[in-house]
This record gives sequence, structure tokens and C-alpha cells, in this order.
Amino acid sequence: MPKLTEQFIARLIVPAGERDVQAFDDTLPGFGVRKFASGRAVWIVKYNVGRKQRKRSLGPVLPGSMPAKRKLADEILTRAKLGQDTAAEGDAAKAQASRVAAKIGDLVPKYLARCDATQRPSTAAETRRYLDRYWARLHKLVPREVTRPDVVEGVDAIEADHGAVTADRARVALSGFFTWCIDRGYADANPALGIGRRAVAPSSERVLSEPELAAVWLAAGNDDYGKIVRLLILTAQRRDEIGGLDRAEVAVDEKQIELPKDRTKNGREHIVPLSPQAMEILGSTVRVGDRTKYFGLGEGGYSGWSKSKARLDRRLPKDMDPWDIHDIRRSVATHLADRKFALPHVVEAILNHVSGHKAGVAGTYNKALYLAERRRALSRWGKHMVALVEREAT
Repeated sequence: MPKLTEQFIARLIVPAGERDVQAFDDTLPGFGVRKFASGRAVWIVKYNVGRKQRKRSLGPVLPGSMPAKRKLADEILTRAKLGQDTAAEGDAAKAQASRVAAKIGDLVPKYLARCDATQRPSTAAETRRYLDRYWARLHKLVPREVTRPDVVEGVDAIEADHGAVTADRARVALSGFFTWCIDRGYADANPALGIGRRAVAPSSERVLSEPELAAVWLAAGNDDYGKIVRLLILTAQRRDEIGGLDRAEVAVDEKQIELPKDRTKNGREHIVPLSPQAMEILGSTVRVGDRTKYFGLGEGGYSGWSKSKARLDRRLPKDMDPWDIHDIRRSVATHLADRKFALPHVVEAILNHVSGHKAGVAGTYNKALYLAERRRALSRWGKHMVALVEREAT
């Protein structure tokens, strides 16, 4: 090996047909130069850490740069003897710098890709809507720049525009995103934690009375949203299961909804018997072109829940306590049991729950379990509910 000098490097020739040539110093083994056919040259250092061979570039060969680069190479070689890999440290530093500079708008698609793979389609779609639309105000920031006041301000703005429930759900979606950021080194803290709920009454506590359900029915109207609300009152199903109802999911002759497993929260197929009143509502919907969904516009099911709920609330009695659309499901289940229209295990089957009575039946779930009992209970409930509405309307 030659002793590297600037003159030696200037005379170093790259063999014909080769892209580059390397030469190493005889006084500091591992310190060398890499010269390209273009004439450009860079300082390099080559070393071993354990059994792993590493090579690191030290920058371009410039007049007078050799002493400083030789000293730097000596430090790297000394650290390598102690088991320290400066190249790996440099790679890690670059990766960390990249993570620090990554903006939320660039990271959200990566997080949503994970949601698409791990969440139910409807849940992933909701997460996408909250992060892409409601939290667009944060997209130009890097995660470490977002503060708790930023999130509080955003939650307050969402509440003002779309309602308290939407604000709470948007905060939860943002919190999940920041948890993912922390796990991957994009953030050190979650600024969405510890922020109070905006919904006045937790949904787990609210049961609408029968007169309140009748008031909701009357105020709901006869548009898509109103029909969905009335069907929720008649069936006790989840909002998105009815709002996203497809014509292929309704067996008209059998008078029942047949939900596939990818449309239910617990991933289990579910049959929903339809009372005459529910069948009448579905029969009143108008099919638009080749669209197969009963409600809403575009490819998906119904959207615009928050604004529709706000309009409904304005038509309700002023003294009615705050409520959430999911409260209908709990309320109907409660009244079915209180009126003895259905025993507890039948109510669980109507709700598509797999706990309690339902979970223990031969250890196997049956989508038609207690179907006759469910049909009888919902038929009695539909008749009772319509009679109640007629009394309230007079």
C-alpha cells in the first residue's frame, strides 16, 4: 500500500472500463481514497466491528483536507477497536433526523395503511375521515411540534362545527395516531391524552324513555336520516349497519336483514327480523340508478351524521336531555326486556351480542339462534312503537 499524498491521488488512474479505484494508506491501515472515472475522489475509512466489515465515506478530497480526514479516520478506527460502529451511528442519526423532520401530513397515510390492515373497513374509514378531514389543520406540523393547546383548540373547533360526539371521536382517532408515532420514534408524547370528553352525557348512562323515543321518531322526518333513525328504533341495530344497508343484504321474502361478518362489529354474521313497520320503511326508499345502498349518496352508505343529528335535535322538545344516536340501541333493548317482549337471552341475540346466555350455547354461535323469538319480539315492539307514536302525535 502507498503512502497517501495529494500528489499520489492526483496521479491515480482508474483502469479503463472500471467505475472507480480505491487506494489505502500504508501508515494508517483502513484510511484510503476512492477515485471515480470522472476524476472526483472521496476519503474513506474501512474497519471491522466484530465480524462485520464496515466502510464509511469521510467527504470529498479537497486541497489541504488530508490532515483533518486522517485524524478523523484515526478516531473512527480507534473506536472500532472498542466495538463502536460510527457508520451505524451515523445511519441511525440520519434516520432520526428524517423522523424528526417528517410532517403529520406525510405520516397519516402510513398510519392509515396500517389501519386498513388491522381495523374493520367501517372503522378504518372513520379513522381516515377524522385524520384527513378534521385534523387537516395539523398536517403541516411535525408530531413533536403539536402541543396540548393545539389539540384542545382543534377539539373545540370540531365540536362547534360538527357536535360533541364527533369531537370526542376525532380526539380518539388523533390519540391513536400519536400512539403509533411514539412507537416509531416520530413523537415523544401524546398531546391528545387527558383531554376531557365534550359529550355532556356518556352514552353508557343514557336510556331514552318510550315517550322520548316517540318524540325522536316524530322529529326524525321522512328523509334518509329520518328513515334510518326510525329503523334503529324498530331494530335496535348499530348506526352503521343500518346506514350502510345494501339491497343485497335484505331478504324481502323472508322479511329480514342478513348482515355478513364484515359488516358487524364482532365479525359474526347476523340476521335481523323485520317487523311490518320496518318493511314499510325500507319499501318506501327510492332506488337511484344502479346504486345498491338504501341510504346516502356515492359509493358508501349514509354520511353527514353529525349535521343531521344537530338538525334533529333542533326539532325536539327544548327540555329533552342530551342523547346520542347509539342510545337508541340501548334504550330499545331496555324496553324490550322491561315490557317482557323478550327474555334476556333473546335481547342479546337481537343485539348480536356473544356474551352471557348466547356465548354458552354449545360453545357455538348460530346466526339464526332464537330467530323465531327475535321475530316475535321485534314484531310486538314495532306494533307498540307505532301505536305510541300515534298517541304522541295527537
